[in-house]
Amino acid sequence: MKNHSVFQIAILIIFGALAIVGVLVFAIAVGGGSGNTVGRVEIWGTLSEKAFSKYILQISETDQRFAQVVYLQKDPATYESDLTNALAVGGGPDIFLLRQDFVIRNAGKVIPFGSILTADQFRAMYVDAGNLYLIGSSGALGLPILVDPLLLYWNKDMLSAANFAKPPAYWDEITGMAQEMTARADSGSIIKSGVALGEYANVNNAKDILSALILQHGGKITAVDISGRLVPALVAQTGASLEATEKALRFFTQFSDSSNVYYSWNRSLKNSRSAFASGDLGLYIGFGSEEAVIRSMNPNLNFDASPLPQVRGGTQTVGVARVYALAVSRASRDSAGSQTIASLLASPATGKNISLALGMSSALRDVLAQPAEGIDVLLKRETLIARSWIDPYPEKTADIFRAMIERVSSGAMLSRDAVQRANQEMADVLGL
Repeated sequence: MKNHSVFQIAILIIFGALAIVGVLVFAIAVGGGSGNTVGRVEIWGTLSEKAFSKYILQISETDQRFAQVVYLQKDPATYESDLTNALAVGGGPDIFLLRQDFVIRNAGKVIPFGSILTADQFRAMYVDAGNLYLIGSSGALGLPILVDPLLLYWNKDMLSAANFAKPPAYWDEITGMAQEMTARADSGSIIKSGVALGEYANVNNAKDILSALILQHGGKITAVDISGRLVPALVAQTGASLEATEKALRFFTQFSDSSNVYYSWNRSLKNSRSAFASGDLGLYIGFGSEEAVIRSMNPNLNFDASPLPQVRGGTQTVGVARVYALAVSRASRDSAGSQTIASLLASPATGKNISLALGMSSALRDVLAQPAEGIDVLLKRETLIARSWIDPYPEKTADIFRAMIERVSSGAMLSRDAVQRANQEMADVLGL
């Protein structure tokens, strides 16, 4: 056994103590037993109502506090507007699922958990990707329960036919693979594509993919300045962020450049997930939750999942994920009862089961510390390295990312100019 320094041992003790304290605080906060009564608590979200409701029913068999807890699945396309409109008239849910990129937009709608969990206890209990819920000084704006990391899906048959035994571990490997796997008709049109990158409209998760590339290159998208303001960071004063974003954008867009030897995608093709499911795309970048969707679209497709590629020689290994947390609405009819239910669902005692029910990775470190098998090993790894950025307004920043990509893919702008324009547009969104 290797010897540990006194400092290392002290750090381990401190973090272990923080995790234990966090669990104890949770236990005290929610009453420490299943005999306490909680009235009707309505939860809204976009995740599967069948899976979520089944899990709540199972808990209610042994914990009466869940007897009147109901979950309602909402349409992702109208979820935010439905939530805003309902809360504006004093209705809506007691608890709602809050995705990490909508934290800023919904900060005024929730009751923070500062009285239940300190920031240090929060960080000790939940993965780093959940730290975006710690915006401000009032405590966590939501308790993370699920993490959906970005993965690389690969068509085994297409890779084998092109003489590739394994999926790419680094982005620079994708260029050669795309060249070998892309097939064209005599007219020059693409029949089969190696990878779907370079455009926005028909590349599923384009914003998340480009975000991952920027972060892996050492760049930033937004940042908090010394005065506490959220500011754009695609172009930093040091120039490092501009260079990182420019590299990421150049790499991403090269695959839609018909004059480039690695040309493998264009906006006339169907969306990338459909192309992959139909067997016409070799490499597809999608979230872990998409695995089941792809299998349902084509049960006979011979594919697998692997880690998101990294930048070769990069200083850190970084992934990107969507995080789902439980937030208690300020309009809750029973705020104390709602906090109790949210705390129980986001605790180590139930964390593993709820992640199994919803088919995603847990956001709890205690759950991730347990042995994993199969695809859960991959999900665990990608969950632990996942990072994100503070998104001020997801719909508007999606438009900014789309414009940045399309200005380059159309030849309207050079990559550096497109990045600088996007940074200014981000400043406009932030009111700077």
